[in-house]
Amino acid sequence: MSQFQPLAGAPRARRLLVVASLIGAACLAGPLAVAAQTAATHHVHKTAAQKLETLNDRISALHAQLQITPDQEVGWAAVAQVMRDNEAQMQAMVTERRSKSPNGGDAVDELKTYERFTQAHVNGLKNLISSFTTLYASMPAAQQAIADHVFKHFGRGERS
Repeated sequence: MSQFQPLAGAPRARRLLVVASLIGAACLAGPLAVAAQTAATHHVHKTAAQKLETLNDRISALHAQLQITPDQEVGWAAVAQVMRDNEAQMQAMVTERRSKSPNGGDAVDELKTYERFTQAHVNGLKNLISSFTTLYASMPAAQQAIADHVFKHFGRGERS
């Protein structure tokens, strides 16, 4: 028996959901990603409504941090929609994976699954960057400095 047994005893589908949640959380902007990663292990038993509530909470918090003005709401709505789309895609991938192979596959299958989730994460991040670039360009310099600070600490566990 190997000494390395990540999440030993946990069903493969549950481990996959945890990994997918971590990857999906990275698609969500700002230092809130750290909280999302920490909370990702608790998402295993959350309902779709609870997941949407958590995502909407993150979107609202980021909206407040970035001090989005009424004139920027259209650009912000595009960013928020990309975040929602990214989360929905990750959840759909998790559901599909669980239905196709509830007990997981062999090591190669697992690596291919991680590759698909990672590629989805990259694609989602590209979409987020594209929509956020438009919003960022509409911000005055002082607000851009706030956004710079928020994203400078992205994923580091530091608070802005």
